[in-house]
Amino acid sequence: MQEQGPIINKIASSGILTLDLEEMYPQGERVVFDLGPLLWQGIALKEDDLRTFCKTHDWSQYTDKFVAVHCSADAIVPTWAFMLVATHLQPFAAFVTQGNAEHLERTVFTRFVLQLDVEPYRAMRVMLKGCSKLPVPLNAYVELSAKLLPVVKGLMFGEPCGAVPLYKAPKPQAGSTP
Repeated sequence: MQEQGPIINKIASSGILTLDLEEMYPQGERVVFDLGPLLWQGIALKEDDLRTFCKTHDWSQYTDKFVAVHCSADAIVPTWAFMLVATHLQPFAAFVTQGNAEHLERTVFTRFVLQLDVEPYRAMRVMLKGCSKLPVPLNAYVELSAKLLPVVKGLMFGEPCGAVPLYKAPKPQAGSTP
């Protein structure tokens, strides 16, 4: 048997930077605050009843949580009702939005992507890791791709052993300044 040289990890030496959204998953409990149980006879919202509820409810239970204000009942709920609840949640919650659990997750990731500093990825070949155990919403990948595109040299999706190329920056033309 012929002696072989050392095993070389070609993926590690390829210069591809793997970006795993699961590792960047915004930590914090997600909660949906449902206005449905506060409706009068399940069909209408009474302003006085909601104001009384808001004054007596223990809002501190939402401390540092990501909260979506939602109404599970098929009822017309005025905009101000969502806003009133949000004003009581804001001093405690890490984040407040309107919508269901899925919308909350999408919004949390949108906020994360907007705040992400893309400078460390400038002129890099970036792999957005595809497999995750946590519920990373599709919009996170789409929004992150759009944010990275102006700065990266290349963008791929998947795993290093089976990547799908998405973008390759054009090579600068001779005589042009980068």
